[in-house]
Amino acid sequence: MEYDTLKGLRHSEQLVVEHKDTAAVYGSGALEVFATPAMIALMEKTCLMAVCDKVNEGNTTVGIAVNIKHLKASPVGATIQCEAELVEVDRRRLVFAVKCFEGDTLIGEGIHERFVVESAKFMAKL
Repeated sequence: MEYDTLKGLRHSEQLVVEHKDTAAVYGSGALEVFATPAMIALMEKTCLMAVCDKVNEGNTTVGIAVNIKHLKASPVGATIQCEAELVEVDRRRLVFAVKCFEGDTLIGEGIHERFVVESAKFMAKL
């Protein structure tokens, strides 16, 4: 499949921050706020879900790079909206612009790259 036809694709996912999503639980900080690793996981999930039904059967995408800024803390109970747009395609490398919002407030943004792989072949190399 020619993945360049997917350029411009958009997808969003939502998460309500729970205790398990906090920096204190992740070990990335001491406070009961939305953890940066949890935000990155939401961003990766959003990008994965954007293309999971668009790749060839037997294929999936794996994350290969993140360049993210966490701009504002969010408390337990906050609703986080993640938006992803596929902005660049280089054969099987997919580059997404990602943003997370709490309400209208931008709390995180950056770039996430994924690579299309053949699932069975990928797992056989481990």
